[in-house]
Amino acid sequence: MSFPCRVFSCVCLWLLSVLLLLPTVGNALAGDVLGREARVAVAANFVPALRALAETFEARHGGRIGIVVGSTGKLYAQIHHGAPFDALFAADERRPALLEAEGRARPGSRFSYAIGRLALWSPQTGRVDSAGRVLSEGRFRHLAIANPKLAPYGRATQQVLEGRGLWQTLRARLVRGENVGQALQFVRSGNAELGFVALSQIQRPGQAVAGSHWVVPEDLYAPIVQQAVLLTGNPLAADFLRFVQGTEGRDIIRSFGYQLP
Repeated sequence: MSFPCRVFSCVCLWLLSVLLLLPTVGNALAGDVLGREARVAVAANFVPALRALAETFEARHGGRIGIVVGSTGKLYAQIHHGAPFDALFAADERRPALLEAEGRARPGSRFSYAIGRLALWSPQTGRVDSAGRVLSEGRFRHLAIANPKLAPYGRATQQVLEGRGLWQTLRARLVRGENVGQALQFVRSGNAELGFVALSQIQRPGQAVAGSHWVVPEDLYAPIVQQAVLLTGNPLAADFLRFVQGTEGRDIIRSFGYQLP
């Protein structure tokens, strides 16, 4: 074989080896990208704040925080049935503590990230007064609430209504959502004129609350201490939880109307 032919053959073999390696390199790169993802389950009340936290974290550190929304009770049940979540942001402290005790969470990872605040809200200006008297005056057909059996904000709502002697009186008017996010949607869609929601759902940093609302005094319901817990060894999820506990993360949480533990 002549020298030019040998050179041509060597070049062809080299190109072929490179082409054969490309799928392997591509798969490795794709695997690295996929490895920089964390699936975070979150109670409905905390969704706006968590999205802001995730966007800031992703901009700083890369990766992707996937968000799965539900009531705390339902998310807890899904974790029991093997749902592939890397972390849970619950609306209470009981379910994260149970997951830790059951060995379904990383030891020592549980922490309180916020104290929730309950609000009565209507998109209509003037419908809800600043003392919540509208509840006893009855100038509405339907009142949206989160299911007290599934959602901590629903339990807090029941405590408020029972404390005012209105739970039995208003039961026929209640529209129950699986979580506080659904309660908010019932009001927004017009299926209820007003509803009990998380203050964080209607308050945005630097913006006035639209419509009319009553921030329920905290002595009318048990404190809504909200905890998070790491469920797997996903390093991105662990980094995200550390970010949430840092100064920048806490400032973001506070800006959505939460108190800090």
